[in-house]
Amino acid sequence: MSNNETMEIEVLELLQTNANDDYAKNTLAPWIAKTSLRMGHLYSDLGLISRKEMGRLMTNNFTALASVKPKEIRWKKFIYDCIGKTAPACATCKDITNCFQCSLAS
Repeated sequence: MSNNETMEIEVLELLQTNANDDYAKNTLAPWIAKTSLRMGHLYSDLGLISRKEMGRLMTNNFTALASVKPKEIRWKKFIYDCIGKTAPACATCKDITNCFQCSLAS
């Protein structure tokens, strides 16, 4: 199993554990977990128009996670922090200087 496959499973388990309902658990969680491995920002890779829309999606479907996520940390970073890993995109991100609280920016 590759490192990316392992991370996808860990993200999936985190999201499914914190899902509000079966739709979030069985439809959204797998989609978000797979998409989180892509190299762009999570909200845009999911086809959302803004980080605000991403926040609404997560708050409405993964309320327990949303309630503990610090406002200054972006969703992809927060999700990967929760599983103790660095998202594949973070190592080569061109927007690192704007990723608040990102450990790779320091």
